[in-house]
Amino acid sequence: MKLILILIFLLSIFPDGVGIAQTTRYRNLFKEAGYSQADIEAKVAKAYHDIFEGPNRVYFQVGDTMAYVSDIKNHDARTEGLSYGMMIAVQLNKKDVFDRIWRWSKAYLQHQSGPREAYFAWSINPKTMKRNSEGSASDGELYYVTSLLFAANKWGNSTGIHYYNEARRILDAMWKKDGSGNIYNLINTDHKQITFVPEGNGYQWTDPSYHLPAFMEVWALYANDGHESFYKACADTSRVFLHRACHPVTGLNADYTEFSGKPHDTPWSPSAFRYDSWRVPMNITMDYVWFGKDKKWQQEYAKHFQGFLRTKGIDTFEDQFNLDGSRPEFILQAGPEKKLRHSLGLVATASSLSLINSDKKSLDFVHALWNAKLEPYDDGYFDPYYDGLLYLFSLMHLSGKYQIITPQTH
Repeated sequence: MKLILILIFLLSIFPDGVGIAQTTRYRNLFKEAGYSQADIEAKVAKAYHDIFEGPNRVYFQVGDTMAYVSDIKNHDARTEGLSYGMMIAVQLNKKDVFDRIWRWSKAYLQHQSGPREAYFAWSINPKTMKRNSEGSASDGELYYVTSLLFAANKWGNSTGIHYYNEARRILDAMWKKDGSGNIYNLINTDHKQITFVPEGNGYQWTDPSYHLPAFMEVWALYANDGHESFYKACADTSRVFLHRACHPVTGLNADYTEFSGKPHDTPWSPSAFRYDSWRVPMNITMDYVWFGKDKKWQQEYAKHFQGFLRTKGIDTFEDQFNLDGSRPEFILQAGPEKKLRHSLGLVATASSLSLINSDKKSLDFVHALWNAKLEPYDDGYFDPYYDGLLYLFSLMHLSGKYQIITPQTH
């Protein structure tokens, strides 16, 4: 009888059984690779310090209650980085940082009325406070909602910000957007896939790096907005989509695609594996670790992706490719020079796949990330924003610090 009562109690805390195996679910692969726990803690703490507190930080406080994250090389603050900052803060229990970024995002980027109500302008100049665009990038809202749901679970809703209500405001508004004023749901409801942008023609195609089936599963668990079955269907659809979007030999995907997975060219770039694409291996790792519903394909994907990069040299592989692994004619520029690099961001996300790839040689990628440094490249180019955030995310994954945050007792 006592065992039954314990099981009932656990299920009341962890809906659908999620989180019951929290203690065993999140591997510390750095420790498995031979690093001490003290060194691992120091590695994560240093990366956080460098990105949020050090002289090359991308996080800036504003007054007593606000702060923003800036893509310094592009002289803006964008919902991508702001929402990433919130996710890092809730995972690492940095409540003041989380609250500051949310207040700034809400005050300066969230639309409070009109067809875009509750959505966010995706980019703003933090010096002039002039928005570079009124429109949204769907991944920003995706991370805002998920990090707010996690914050509600972690800290409750009675400490100054009602995190759950803020998440629901975005979701409830999303479901009211039916194309009026050319503004749509963040998710194409016919295809059950996240859109590149929720307006105009951007509603009709997607970005593979926005496909986070793990986040859709989290919405199904904790949003409680009556759309649980839809979110679960979106998670399953994203998994199948990734099968189509990723090359069967190299594992590479295009930055932008049709809902079919076919590459989608844009006015600024013919579609190939470029900067957005770096996030896909990390997203697949997250889904594998958190929910494990597509393990067989994900294990094959990890072997293909890491195997391809190994053929290019584990310490030398470049950061843009055609999907067959050849060098693209068009190089998408980042920084002052149009060139390929051995980029920290891709080193980081590729290493996260070692949580999936059971081949012992896969630990080579873990060691490569451990030895990598967030510092300027040989040509002076330095990106503590995108490289830095992906680096920190991957350190969190590999140390077991990036987790589903289940409801706590408050």
